[in-house]
Amino acid sequence: MFGRKDSAAGLGHEQVGTILGKGSVVDGPLSAEQSTRIDGTVNGDVKIKGSLIVGQEGKITGAVSCVNAYIAGEITGNITAPEGKVEISDTGKVIGDVACKGIVIDENAVFQGQCDMTGVDKTAEAASDNKPAEEKTAEEKTEKNTEEKK
Repeated sequence: MFGRKDSAAGLGHEQVGTILGKGSVVDGPLSAEQSTRIDGTVNGDVKIKGSLIVGQEGKITGAVSCVNAYIAGEITGNITAPEGKVEISDTGKVIGDVACKGIVIDENAVFQGQCDMTGVDKTAEAASDNKPAEEKTAEEKTEKNTEEKK
């Protein structure tokens, strides 16, 4: 466990430097410089400068900021990982908004909130007036037909 890469989380590029074990409770904010695994409970904001792994028994109530997040437990609060990936496993539960570069939500996972994908080219979206191409085309045809009938 110590000194090895945690490849099971899919975030195995960093060693886990901080572990909050099952049954442990932290009341108040938690911050760590290294990747962190939480199998206990945190009642407060969590700020991790590496990857965050929330095990099946792990629970966080508060805002989360990290590089990458792998969630098999529960998070009630917003998650910010603007340069990384958030992965919610089939046992994971997230109640809150997510801001990230990439997201994976497994079947049977629970996600209740909004997702803002950072780094997405918003200019293309603005150019289409936030409408799918087929919708816009149908509306344009309707408007054109209406004008021709006048």
